[in-house]
Amino acid sequence: MEHISKYLTQDIKLSCYEDKFFKSDLVFDDHMLIWFISGETKIIQADAAFTFKAGDIFLIPRNLLATIINYPKNGQPHKTVVMYLSTKRLKEFYKNIDLDANRIAEQKIISYNNHPLLESCLASLIPYFDIEGDFPENLASLKITEAISILREIDKGIDNILANFDEPGKIDLIDFMQRNFMFNMPMEKLGYLTGRSLSTFNRDFKKYFNTTPQKWLTKKRLELAHYQLSENKKKPIEVYYEVGFENLSHFSYAFKKQFGYAPTSLKV
Repeated sequence: MEHISKYLTQDIKLSCYEDKFFKSDLVFDDHMLIWFISGETKIIQADAAFTFKAGDIFLIPRNLLATIINYPKNGQPHKTVVMYLSTKRLKEFYKNIDLDANRIAEQKIISYNNHPLLESCLASLIPYFDIEGDFPENLASLKITEAISILREIDKGIDNILANFDEPGKIDLIDFMQRNFMFNMPMEKLGYLTGRSLSTFNRDFKKYFNTTPQKWLTKKRLELAHYQLSENKKKPIEVYYEVGFENLSHFSYAFKKQFGYAPTSLKV
């Protein structure tokens, strides 16, 4: 698959997937503001799913677990402008702004579909990607500041996300894993998101689940896949990536080992 990314700076890029769909389980270190030029994206979270297409604008907060599937659409590539809003930059932006001390930290994807102010800001970046040589960092900084200012103007609750600089605290491991087992993350990242070191994560996991994380995750993913195939009548190719497997052959092998028959035997 051909994937091309053109960077104005490390915080602004034009991303393009030319052919078939691309899937990844991700958790971002920075907030991401995304404007769709063409194509389609499906974002699957533990308790919600979103589909975005040409013209849509949305914000993905940092430290948010999600499966992201990018598709070309109607003969057009999957093409987006992506702006990273880093913690460092946001701390600088907010340092002289008085904020409500009673703000409630939020962690959710926010859609700003076709908003003219945001669209004009992000569309103005397109000609810059054809410029040869290094793009001036001060101009990129101005564009990011403009985008943050527009977000604060059109969304009065956005400070709850952008001005939240807390790192994940220690949370209920059982609840977190039950809600997020379908996301294929390194164990170090799962530990970080639950407020634990890797060693503490593994120790607590063994204590609560009486098995290793990998064995438990595989079993839970296969149980969900079985439900999707038998009850929702989905096809194996529609299911394997949504439940956390990286390829169809590995999924089919693990499924047959677990249940004694192939996933295709459950088709309508």
